Amino acid sequence: MSAIAYTLTVFILLAAIFTALFRDVLSAIVVFGSYSLGMAILYTYLLAPDVAMTEAAIGAGVTTILLLLTIARTTRPPTDRVFERINVAAVVVVGAFVLVLLTLLPDMYAVGTADAPIWGEGVLAETPSLYYLQETYADTGAQNAVSAVLASYRGFDTFGEAVVVFAAGLAVLLVLKREVFT
Repeated sequence: MSAIAYTLTVFILLAAIFTALFRDVLSAIVVFGSYSLGMAILYTYLLAPDVAMTEAAIGAGVTTILLLLTIARTTRPPTDRVFERINVAAVVVVGAFVLVLLTLLPDMYAVGTADAPIWGEGVLAETPSLYYLQETYADTGAQNAVSAVLASYRGFDTFGEAVVVFAAGLAVLLVLKREVFT
């Protein structure tokens, strides 16, 4: 991984930690929005623009706006402390998990290298991803493999996800309009 990827990873980890530690809800929401934006930038760097656009739209955009609207419609209790008390047992468990992930990080392939498994030989060359890349146009007529996978191969799944997101947004709007907060 490059210095950009490491910097983004550190930023994302720090944003996640501060999101969990801030006692003030508004501060936590703002830091959470920056976390989602950092994830979107990392996905873009990792050449996953569809995931990056979804993270930017849903994570940094819609979720942050809905949380800010909820804060605006409710009362905010005053807080004396800036940060939450730290649960030592949770920090130990999460720290162990992070250490395991960090030990696996050097084994990851660099972005775009020719020796990455999807472009490998033998068994790895027969992965579903390679099939989609080679047969998309013949199977679906779509010239963009990502669009073909989302709309043709996973059409019902994508439709289901869109229905869930729509229903969640509608439910939030109904709750915000009906509830009277003092």
